Amino acid sequence: MKVILITGASSGIGYTAAKLLAQQGNQVYGAARRAEKLAAIKEFGAIPVSLDVTDEASVQAAVKQVIDQAGRIDVLINNAGYGSYGPVEAVPLNEAKYQFDVNVFGVASVTKAVLPTMRQQHSGLIINISSVGGRVTSHFGDWYHASKYAVEALSDALRLELKEFGINVSIIEPGGIKSEWGGIAADHLEKAGQGTAYAAQTKKSATALRKQFSNPMMVADPSTIAKTVAKAVKSSRPKPRYLPGMVAKSMVCLHTILPTRWFDRIMLMAN
Repeated sequence: MKVILITGASSGIGYTAAKLLAQQGNQVYGAARRAEKLAAIKEFGAIPVSLDVTDEASVQAAVKQVIDQAGRIDVLINNAGYGSYGPVEAVPLNEAKYQFDVNVFGVASVTKAVLPTMRQQHSGLIINISSVGGRVTSHFGDWYHASKYAVEALSDALRLELKEFGINVSIIEPGGIKSEWGGIAADHLEKAGQGTAYAAQTKKSATALRKQFSNPMMVADPSTIAKTVAKAVKSSRPKPRYLPGMVAKSMVCLHTILPTRWFDRIMLMAN
């Protein structure tokens, strides 16, 4: 049994991973900003924790709760995330900063809070749920991709500096997931473009985004990602990166082998 703290556990990947890990016999603490949304995780034995990753006091209180109750933290899964699309020129900077607060500084804040305990144990695993969007950039995803690229770099640096303390760092890079995220991102994109020079382009891209997330061939079920998370948790030597799903693998492969202008053309055609 491992003691696991997972953020963003009220829905999607976080909820599904919390359920699977608890059913496998781990002591799972599922965290989310709105505690009332965590009632369902009690059904499979997970323990709800109120946690806003953008609030330092909330982070410290949540980690203290886990340590006080369980005495240790073996695995931290940084899953909480926020996605908002729109042209750089049209997206207010406070919106861009909030995306970084959740996706980057939130990851750093929770990680910093658990590290003293993991160093004392001389063991631990940090799993950062990034995205294929941290390797490949799509149309009008500017700030979202920037935040996920930052998570990739942060994770790579952490992996190097924590090795001597017996702490592993893994990144999981899903592609599209069956969830409300695609529709919400499309709505944000279309709204951001309204009344701007990008209105026609953003409307077209929003329509393509909705189609992508409604196509079962283009999106993976959250259970696929949850199984990848569980695989990393159980591994005695977790991989630095996991790229689940054929769509994600194909995109990264094309991005790697094709000249940049060719790949740009493919991405523009898809939108």
